[in-house]
Amino acid sequence: MTLAMSWDEWAATDAVGLAGLIRQGKLSAAEAAAQAAAGIARMNPTLNGVVEVFDDVVADPLKDGMNPAGPLGGVPYLMKDLGPTLKGRLQEMGSKLMVGNRAAADSFLAGKIRNAGLNVIGRSTTPEFGCCSSAENPAMYVTRNPWNLEYTTNGSSAGTAAMVGAGVLPISHATDGGGSIRIPAGATGSIGLKPSRGVFSIAPYASDLTGLVSIQGCHTRTVRDTAAFVDACRGGAPGEFMPYWQPAEPYTRLIQRDPGRLRIALSHEWGEYRAIPHFVAELERAGRLLESLGHHVEWALPKVDFRAAFAAQTTCYISNFAQTVNNLVTSLGLDSPPADLVEPINIRIWQEGMKTSFTERAKMQAVFNSTSRAFGEFFEEWDIILTPITALPTPRLGTTEYLTISDNPDIYDWFANLWRQFSYTPLENLAGIPAVSLPMGMQESGVPLGIQAIAGQAQDGLLLQLAAQIERALDGRWNDGRKAGVHVTAG
Repeated sequence: MTLAMSWDEWAATDAVGLAGLIRQGKLSAAEAAAQAAAGIARMNPTLNGVVEVFDDVVADPLKDGMNPAGPLGGVPYLMKDLGPTLKGRLQEMGSKLMVGNRAAADSFLAGKIRNAGLNVIGRSTTPEFGCCSSAENPAMYVTRNPWNLEYTTNGSSAGTAAMVGAGVLPISHATDGGGSIRIPAGATGSIGLKPSRGVFSIAPYASDLTGLVSIQGCHTRTVRDTAAFVDACRGGAPGEFMPYWQPAEPYTRLIQRDPGRLRIALSHEWGEYRAIPHFVAELERAGRLLESLGHHVEWALPKVDFRAAFAAQTTCYISNFAQTVNNLVTSLGLDSPPADLVEPINIRIWQEGMKTSFTERAKMQAVFNSTSRAFGEFFEEWDIILTPITALPTPRLGTTEYLTISDNPDIYDWFANLWRQFSYTPLENLAGIPAVSLPMGMQESGVPLGIQAIAGQAQDGLLLQLAAQIERALDGRWNDGRKAGVHVTAG
């Protein structure tokens, strides 16, 4: 098979660049899809990040309604096997329970994605129901980190992280209920923005209070791709229960200007959680770069009751996931999740979460409110909080304590273990504020370390402005200019 571009050219071209080539007639959407499919065929046997390629859409990019005139017209894209549904396509959610499940219709965001011109050519891997930190159940698949195959990509946007990190395609879908965009982007050297609440719709499902912590997004290699995706895909469906806001100007234009001098708070001591010394040193290194760009940087921390906030987050996770599992089980005519088809921790979450009372949810929501107010008050004095993306190193594959195949009998202990590792990402979901993982650090294992920038509600554009300023200062050389060891350009 003759490809339209060399792998070096392909991996050096971002989504905006590919769309430009297609608009100019230098590349066709079919050629771009074929190249991405060839990249998947080349990398997936090692990385296991793609569940299915839609061969019919690779052959005919217009088959499922992609808009070739969209700003990202013809750019190949993978949909995480969770969240937005695609009419007639399988959505199996990383679960044996859902094998063979087909969607009856496109979700609202799927329609936005197609209208943006993104060509959805397949499904990327996720842990069961997106509930844990790694797509790592040997009965389903084990997704590997392209930077070091002995390590996980983290999750739950695991397959997207592996494929973008390996240069297979420049942009791919991700979701985030507590860090699932940012954490895997951080461990695979990509850019992962969790937008503010009120940016991306999850209609027609979960458009109510239960869906407030979870949000959609993507992984990219350039800031302009993230900006283009948000500009093209944001907005609410008819009948949304909350406002969907619009920025004063498109982010693709905003990021061309540097932000003013920002007040940036370095932080890693969140209640009882602490980052390891190497991560603190990488955070300080990022802080020095930001100082060199003219920003004010010092250590500071919001006055958040972290213990109460993480307890509320745990209640939210347990009760929300229990209802997700229950809805799926009920739709299949079952009374409970079968032990041979649903992973043990998800069964325990269902068992515990079905007991959650309205009173417990009301207490949880009160803590959500007080936590959001504390962050809001902090952002009256500060523009940005900078943290490592995680407190502890990315786990090796086979570290089952973080997985939903764990045999831990205590679901609260299982979640407490997650928070010790993933300390800096869940509370942004709770508060509905934006945060982005930027590929600025490196772990001692050779796996990337994302540096997370957090901003106040609706300050997504400010985060992207800062990210673009950093990208220019680095001359586009994220990850110190290195590539993953397993990469489409290698061999």
